[in-house]
Amino acid sequence: MIIAFLIAIIGIIPMVLAICVIKIYKGSEFAFALLLYMLCISFWQLDVAALYLKGVFSKDLITWLFKFFRIGTTFMVPIAFYLAYVLIKKHTTNIKSKKLYQFLLLIFNRGVMYFLVVWSLLIYVINMTRLGIVELKVVTILHSSSSFYFPVYGPLQFLYLFHIAIFIIFVLFSFIISRQIQNNYLKDFLSTFSLCTFLLLFSGYLNFIPGTGSLFSSLGVIIFSVIIVFSFVRMHTMLTVNYNRLMERQKKLDNAGNLTASLVHEVKNTLQIINGFSKLLSELPSLPSEGKKMNEMIQTTGHQMDELLKNYTKFLKYKSIDFKMVDLNEIIEQAIRISEEFTMRNSIEVFFERKYKTLKTYANETYLKQVFINLIKNSSEAFPQERTVRRINISTDIQVDQIMICFMDTGKGIPSENWKSVFDPFISSKNEGIGLGLPFVKNIILEHRGEIEVLDSSSNGTNIQITLPQYSFSDFFKEEV
Repeated sequence: MIIAFLIAIIGIIPMVLAICVIKIYKGSEFAFALLLYMLCISFWQLDVAALYLKGVFSKDLITWLFKFFRIGTTFMVPIAFYLAYVLIKKHTTNIKSKKLYQFLLLIFNRGVMYFLVVWSLLIYVINMTRLGIVELKVVTILHSSSSFYFPVYGPLQFLYLFHIAIFIIFVLFSFIISRQIQNNYLKDFLSTFSLCTFLLLFSGYLNFIPGTGSLFSSLGVIIFSVIIVFSFVRMHTMLTVNYNRLMERQKKLDNAGNLTASLVHEVKNTLQIINGFSKLLSELPSLPSEGKKMNEMIQTTGHQMDELLKNYTKFLKYKSIDFKMVDLNEIIEQAIRISEEFTMRNSIEVFFERKYKTLKTYANETYLKQVFINLIKNSSEAFPQERTVRRINISTDIQVDQIMICFMDTGKGIPSENWKSVFDPFISSKNEGIGLGLPFVKNIILEHRGEIEVLDSSSNGTNIQITLPQYSFSDFFKEEV
C-alpha cells in the first residue's frame, strides 16, 4: 500500500509541470499538447501503482484498474504525433532542407492523426480483453521478499509492443524537428524533453521483466521530471528576461515615436530652407559645372528626405503605407546615386548586377529606397582601414514568386551570435550610432510582406538577403552572343 501511494505521488510531478506549462503558455496549442503528454505519464504511474495494491483490493478490481490506467501509455502515440504536428505547423518556418519539410508535411497531417487516435483506441480495447491482458499473477522481486502483481499477456500483446515502437519513432521525429526551431530556449527545452523521454522509455522497458519490479519506471519518472523541471525553469527564466528587455526597448521606441512626431515638423521646416536655397543656387549663372552636379545631388537627396518625411507623417497619423507597382531596378540605382557621397568618402565601389530589364513588385518607393540607402551606408562603414578590396555587390534573382535581393560586401563582417540581434532596436557596434537603422530596414521589409536575414558573414565580408513578393512578371535581359 505504501509503495503504491509513493508511486502515485511520483505520478503527480508530471501533472504539476503540465499545469505550470499551460498557465504560462495559456492558449498555446503546443502547451496543450505538452499537458496531454504529461497527463499520459501520470496515468502510466497510476497504472504501475495499481500493481502494488495486493491485499488492499480484490484481484479482479486491481486487474480492471491496471487495464483502465493503461490509457496513458496507449494514447501517448497520437499525443506524441500531435506534438510533432504542432511543431511543424507553428515553429518550423526556417527548416533548412526543403525536401525534409515537404516529407514531414506529407506524414504529419490531420488525416494520419485521426487514424492514430482510432488505432490507439483499438489497442486500448484489445488490452481491456483477454487478448491483450489475460490476468495478473504474483511475482517476487529478485533478491527480495517483496512481491507484486505482474500481468499475464494475451496472444495480441505484440500489437501493443508495435504500438510503443511507433511512439519511439515519433519522439525521434520530435527531436529532429526541435533542432529547427528559431527560439533557442524553446529548442533546447524540446531537445532535452525528447532525450529524457528516451530515458523514460528505457526505464519503462524494464517493467516487462518480471523479476526487476515495477519501480524502475517510477525512478525514470523522477529523473525525467527533475531534469525537465530544471530545463523548463531555465527556459521560462530566459524568456522572461528577454521579455523584460523587449518591454524596455518598446518603452524607448514609444518615447522615440512621441519625439519623432515633433521632430519631423522641425526637420521639414529646415528642409524647406535647404531646398529653397538649393533652387536659388541652381539659378546662379556663375556656378561651375562641378558645383551644379553637387547641387543636383543636394536636390535629389532633399527630395528623397521630403518624400520620406511625408510618408512617415502619414504613417504616424493613419498607421498605413501607400503601395504601388514599382521597378526595383530603378529604386536600387537611385539609392546607389544618393549614397555616392559616403561610398566615395570611404573609397567603396558599388556594383549592381542588373539581371532583369524590369523587376516589378508592389511597394512603397520612398521607404524601399531608404532601406537600400541604409544598407549601403551600413556596409560602407564596415570596412577596416587596411582592407584593399572595398566593394559592395548588389544582385537580384527570382525564385518562383519571390524576388531575392542580395547585398554582399567585403567588410569586417558580423559575429555569428549577432546575426539576428543586429535588427533589434538600440543595438549598435558604432560609438555614435543609436541602433535604429537596421531595425527601420527590417520593419519596412516586414511591412512589404518580405524578409531580411544575414545569410553569411565572416572577416571577409557579409551577405544580407532581402526577400520580397513578386506581384508581376519581370523581363529578363537576353544575353548577346
